[in-house]
Amino acid sequence: MDTLNLPPFEYKLKQSEANSLIFDALRRKYVLLTPEEWVRQHFLHYLLNQLHYPKSLISVERGTTYNKLQKRTDICIYNNMGQPHLLVECKAAYVPITQEVVKQVSTYNQALQAKYVAITNGLEHFCWEVDFKTRRYLPLQEIPVFQQEV
Repeated sequence: MDTLNLPPFEYKLKQSEANSLIFDALRRKYVLLTPEEWVRQHFLHYLLNQLHYPKSLISVERGTTYNKLQKRTDICIYNNMGQPHLLVECKAAYVPITQEVVKQVSTYNQALQAKYVAITNGLEHFCWEVDFKTRRYLPLQEIPVFQQEV
């Protein structure tokens, strides 16, 4: 797998027939190791260990409905009141972050209404704060650190 622009972490791999699997600490099971999963696992550990998001507020590959179509969000972090706070779209390292990728995550967010959206391919990371009143995405320099909301 590619070396990413994210902090390394101690991961567990195993083989199952011809497939490599990686342990997902949030889902508490081994999942198929794809280039996108490699990025997702690194980003999850970054969110947990560097940005201090609690496991209990993170959802991985959860289904959502948009225009009557079932979609899957890569990572969705909720606030303490159960509302979407940060939506993350992960791509494999070889997938460039294009306007189409930005459109994909903003389309998902129309249904979820997360305050922040982020996109990563493990090499580049982009984050925006969403202003729903003006329907604008305001670019941020960094992904927000977890803050306990009261």
